[in-house]
Amino acid sequence: MLVLANKCGQRLVAACLIAASLAIAPLPALAGDAPTVTTPDGQDPFYCAERRLGYWFYCTRPKPPELVDPQPLDQQSATSRLDAITATLRELKAKAILEPTAENVTAYIRFQRRQLDQASLFSDVWQRSIWQEPDLDYTLQRPVSTLGKRAWQDNRKTERDGVMAHLSERYGLFYFFAQSCGACEVMSPIVQGVATTWHITVRAVSTDGGPSRHFPRYTVETNQRQRMGLDPGITPAVVLWDAAAKRAIPIGYGVMSADELQDRIYLLTSKEAGRDY
Repeated sequence: MLVLANKCGQRLVAACLIAASLAIAPLPALAGDAPTVTTPDGQDPFYCAERRLGYWFYCTRPKPPELVDPQPLDQQSATSRLDAITATLRELKAKAILEPTAENVTAYIRFQRRQLDQASLFSDVWQRSIWQEPDLDYTLQRPVSTLGKRAWQDNRKTERDGVMAHLSERYGLFYFFAQSCGACEVMSPIVQGVATTWHITVRAVSTDGGPSRHFPRYTVETNQRQRMGLDPGITPAVVLWDAAAKRAIPIGYGVMSADELQDRIYLLTSKEAGRDY
């Protein structure tokens, strides 16, 4: 009986295993069953839609990232190449400072030296280009050498004096001063001297009502500066009056030398902005 029971138990286990394997094996499609439908991207609607197992389970697989080939050096922009050199130089410098081994310091010095040589080449070509292209040479307009500067200053003074000689035909000067102004005591004789030299009419205006020994025939201010659009709180102030255009041209505030005063008058009456710098 015991032997018979063992044999029956073995047969029962075998039968269970066969039944289990049949249960999980896919059943053959019957004649009336609908064919399996897949989405255009290969998804199974049973797993992805009906069972709602999620986006990553038997559904769309993530696309591998596209590999971007590095741009060849000859196709990179000059700005990108220069930025790369700057970044490399900074990295080598930082590494040499933080890890000052002989290898790191030497690598930084060598790379820096190559960039200095490149900068020297650029400077040399720049200078040669200016020599060969006169329209690029600023020293032709404003010399920097001692000899050239002296000649330029002499020519400029001659031109300025020619303008100043005819200035009184169209222009006059307003000079605003105050008796209590110490700077006015310095500026008053300068204005008087320039006006006398070039026969320019000066109308001296006292802002505080006090007299001036250099301009005894003065008048007291009655909002003239405000009407001219000037700063009412600063003296001395020199203003050129254009009789033809009926407009005021501020020359400057504070103390100026006679040469500077004449230069400003010359520039403001005969040179357009950007033509002399």
